[in-house]
Amino acid sequence: MITLKKVKKEYQDFRLDCSLTLQKGRIIGLVGRNGAGKSTAFKIALGLIPFDDGTVELFGKPINKITDKDRQRIGASLGESGFNELFSIKEIISILKNFYPQFQKQYFLKKCDEFQLPLDKPLKDFSTGMKARLNVIIAISHNADLLILDEPTAGLDVIAREEILNLLQEYLEQVESRSILISSHISTDLEQICDSLYFIDHGAIILNEDTDVLLDEYGILKLTADQYSDLDKEHIAKVQSASFGYQCLTKQRQYYRENYPDIVVEKANIDEIVLMMMGGN
Repeated sequence: MITLKKVKKEYQDFRLDCSLTLQKGRIIGLVGRNGAGKSTAFKIALGLIPFDDGTVELFGKPINKITDKDRQRIGASLGESGFNELFSIKEIISILKNFYPQFQKQYFLKKCDEFQLPLDKPLKDFSTGMKARLNVIIAISHNADLLILDEPTAGLDVIAREEILNLLQEYLEQVESRSILISSHISTDLEQICDSLYFIDHGAIILNEDTDVLLDEYGILKLTADQYSDLDKEHIAKVQSASFGYQCLTKQRQYYRENYPDIVVEKANIDEIVLMMMGGN
C-alpha cells in the first residue's frame, strides 16, 4: 500500500530520513513526540509536499504516477478537515458527493447521528472532539482502501479517543484488505489497533517492531551499579541512569529472568519503551 524508502526532507532546523512499509490488510502506527516528523512523513506519503531524496510508492506506483482514480482510494485526516469553518455538515455532504463517486451518504449521516454531530451548525461552533469525529467519519465514508490519519485522537479525552478507535476497528472489519497508517504521541491508543509500530525521533525511525513482540518480549531491567557491572549486555537496547543504579530496555526479557534471578525484570509497556528509546543511551 505505502512504501517510503530512505526518504529525505530537509528544512532549516529539521531533517527527515525515514523508511517504512505498509502492506495490504495491515495497520501500522507511527509513534513519536510532537515535532518528531510524523506529519512530514504523512504529507510526503500523500504527495502533498516534495522530498529531497529516496523513493515513495503508493499502491505499488511511484508517487508521481498516482492518478485521480488512485486518490479516490485514500481517506485522509491530517488534523484539520480542510473545509471552511463557516460550512455546515449539510454543505460538506454536497462537496463530498461531487468529489467522491463512492461517497456513502446514508452511512455518513448514520455516523453523524451516532456521534451527535449537528448537521446545520457551522464547523466553527464544533468542539475539538466533534471536529475530530467528523474528520474520521469523512475519511471512512467513501469506501477507501487506505486510511492515512495524522494524530486523529490528539487533544481528546479518554472517551472520545475510544470512540474514534472503535470507529476505525469497525471500518477494518468491513473489508479485510483495508489498511491504515496512523500516527499518535499517545502510544496506548495505537497499542489497541496496530499490527506494528514505528518509533520516530528527530526525523529518524529508531525502532520498528510488531506490537505483539513489544508487549510479549520487551522488558525493563532495574539494577544496582554492581548488578549492572556484572550483567551480560548483549541483549540490552537502551540504558538510563536511575536513583537505584540503572534501568535497561531489552527485547530478551525471559533470558534475563532465567539467568539473573536476583535482578528486577518487569514487563515493558509501550510508553516505557518510547521513553527508553528516545531518552536512553
